[in-house]
Amino acid sequence: MKIVLVGQALFGKDCLEVLLGQGEKIVGVITIPDDLRGRPNPLKDFAQEKNIPVFQPPGKSPWRLKDPQVLAIAKDLKPDLFVLAFVSDIMPYDVIKLATFGGINYHPSLLPKYRGGAAINWALINGEKETGITIHYVDKGIDTGDIIFQEKVEISPEDTVGSLYYDKLYPLGLKLIAQAVEGIRKGTAPRIPQDSDKATYQPMITEDDVKIDWKNGAAAIYNLVRGSNPSPGALTIFRGEKIKIWDVQIIPSGPVLEPGAVVEIVEGQGFSIETGSGTILVKKVQRPGEAKISADQFAKQIQLKPGESMAG
Repeated sequence: MKIVLVGQALFGKDCLEVLLGQGEKIVGVITIPDDLRGRPNPLKDFAQEKNIPVFQPPGKSPWRLKDPQVLAIAKDLKPDLFVLAFVSDIMPYDVIKLATFGGINYHPSLLPKYRGGAAINWALINGEKETGITIHYVDKGIDTGDIIFQEKVEISPEDTVGSLYYDKLYPLGLKLIAQAVEGIRKGTAPRIPQDSDKATYQPMITEDDVKIDWKNGAAAIYNLVRGSNPSPGALTIFRGEKIKIWDVQIIPSGPVLEPGAVVEIVEGQGFSIETGSGTILVKKVQRPGEAKISADQFAKQIQLKPGESMAG
């Protein structure tokens, strides 16, 4: 079965390695254009090391999968299957259907819930207790194709986007992609239609989505911060600057102040802020154009005082 892998970053590279390791025939790799700042492309480098043809649609943006060149590549390679591993663009269905078995996609949620490109962020922001991986066929919709395999993982209270992805969803995704490809090759892969009545769609995260509203409760703010870490970072406005908050902890409430007010400078730990319900201890922050620092260091640098407002 001739496979074309479409992907990027370390996940794309590791997916290629897993498929080669189980004896699959990879006839080509489609990946993003070279980075103008010179950052490496692990998938491209590994594919070239294995003498697999690499194709990069032209352009400066991360993807150009609608470029006519992609259609020409597909017609030339005549694949039996496209495997989409970390694809942040929509691959035209006119290209997908050129393959004998179409295409399969890795999606980090339990479809039909959390369709869209920021599924991990939104699951954490919404306080979900579980999520998972879905490997599904690609159709004309966005994450709407028939399910092949699906597996759940627990979301712990301490998980961030980073830990949930790298520690749980990343290795599970590699395993299920390999199983799905093997099943398609053997003719045993299931096709389970999604229940559209249970579907939810979440858009890409924007700056407006990650602005902290201190009138919300401590739990909601805690979930927003971890659901924005490591990208794009939860925001608040302080002394006219956009301050990103990267790490917080819910602590016992102290004096009742206005939401957003600094309650206390906690030596060696950071500073606490009143919310609409409960108190948050801020532990790590970042000023515009600067590196992340401890909230304790930040408080000392700017001579933060109790009673000041972080509510903008």
